[in-house]
Amino acid sequence: MEISDYVRILRARWIVIVLTTVIAAAASLVFSLVSTPVYEACTRLYVSTGSSSSSVTEVYQGNLASQQRVASYTQLLGGESVAQRTIDSLGLSMSPSTLASKVRTTSSPDTVLIDTCVSDANPTTARDLANGIGATFVGFVDDLETPPGGGAALAKVSVVEPAQVPAGPVSPKTTRNLALGVAVGLLLGIALAVIRDRLDNTIKDRTALADLSGVPVVGVVPFDKTIKEEAALSFAESSSGTAEAFRELRTNLQFLEVDSPPRVIVVTSAVPAEGKTTTAVNLALVLAEAGHHVALIEGDLRRPRVSKYLGLVGSVGFSTVLSGQADVQEVLQPTKFHGVDVLASGPLPPNPSELLGSEAARTVMDTLRANFDYVVVDAPPLLPVTDASVITAHADGAIVVTRHGHTKRDELTRALGNLTQVGAPILGVILTMAPSRGKRDYDYRHYYETDTTVARQDAPSAAVRPAAPVVVPEPAPEPTPAPAPEAYPAPRYEPTRSHGGRAARRQAENANGNGNGNGNGYEAEQVPSRSTMRPPPRRPYQS
Repeated sequence: MEISDYVRILRARWIVIVLTTVIAAAASLVFSLVSTPVYEACTRLYVSTGSSSSSVTEVYQGNLASQQRVASYTQLLGGESVAQRTIDSLGLSMSPSTLASKVRTTSSPDTVLIDTCVSDANPTTARDLANGIGATFVGFVDDLETPPGGGAALAKVSVVEPAQVPAGPVSPKTTRNLALGVAVGLLLGIALAVIRDRLDNTIKDRTALADLSGVPVVGVVPFDKTIKEEAALSFAESSSGTAEAFRELRTNLQFLEVDSPPRVIVVTSAVPAEGKTTTAVNLALVLAEAGHHVALIEGDLRRPRVSKYLGLVGSVGFSTVLSGQADVQEVLQPTKFHGVDVLASGPLPPNPSELLGSEAARTVMDTLRANFDYVVVDAPPLLPVTDASVITAHADGAIVVTRHGHTKRDELTRALGNLTQVGAPILGVILTMAPSRGKRDYDYRHYYETDTTVARQDAPSAAVRPAAPVVVPEPAPEPTPAPAPEAYPAPRYEPTRSHGGRAARRQAENANGNGNGNGNGYEAEQVPSRSTMRPPPRRPYQS
């Protein structure tokens, strides 16, 4: 792993790190608060030899002897013999081992000083015990160093600094414990974050998705909590990060194959709850925003959601046509969004896979292809059922939706394998519900918002057509009109309706007898801006 990988883990798992640090700090603080305060009182002893000689050599030898005795005296001070004498002297009701466990002795190298400290919950008791041990040890050494035949002791111990009542406890040290808890919690949190990231099998970034799938990542849709309330975005009024992500998806689909872009697109996912229906609905809307006439098919005949999201009638639709009870044009429903018609699911059949794989389904798809610029199909997930694989065989390809932090790697691999086994083309994959963190991620509005100080052009009503600039062409010989094609009956829309779809261009070419109109008195149409575009007219349905 590189440093950037650890930085990514820290950014993605910061909640785990912070939570672990807070828990460790809180535990150390609680431990410090509930612990009994312990006070420590110390007395200092001085060790000397009994020699009174004034010779330098003898004094030096006496000092060496005292330093050698210091190490031994340090051990004796913490023993039970001195503790028992102290208990007898002070009249205490504790055992020698208990008192010995409270004694701590230290000595500095090359000195004859011994520090004896006693800890206790009561500061006064700690002082009395320290002074009692010091006084007892003076007599203990005197008895120990006196020769058996009597005479002066070879060494003696004196109390040079008696113990005082301690001003504050030595334990617990709240500040130190809190700092230690924060440090331990931080290290533990980082370790847990790295371990969890290594064990996490879900897809979380665009690079991993592209490497795993082996197909283009045609879009990354950021998480937008407003979609839960309204699945269909209003692209004419929105410049949010989600809207721009779908516009990027539209552009990528149009440039997958420049000469022959896919027109019948199946939107599916590996497992449920990946956002495929929301993606299908907004893909249809963003294609219609560009002036195309789009048919949205509710191809999930098990758990349909498109009609619910768009407020349409779902009792008649796709299954009705597949069972031969109605024609496509009879069950198509217009929506409040210009240029988008919906073929609802209809009654849920007992055999969805068989219906979607039938010739009737292929005929419906071909009919819609001939009469619409784009056909978007909301299909069921790939792993639970085979419906999506079957219906993709009738389309130009499938887009597989993956959800950030939800879709597992093996699930995506198996889903793409299901499409590959039936020979269904895979157009690309989409990563949905990606986290957005400001300018460096997917929220476009953060750093390039629309200027609200400039007046905006309002969309005209359906009955008003924007005026085009007057163009006076030079006189030219009147072209010979081409015979009208017999395969197309009269269109259902008024000929004055403006549109920008492929159907309009094809009808104009047929009416003028050529593909461009240059040199035949045909002027280029003044295409209105996006805000004034109207939905293209439907093509007449062909039998």
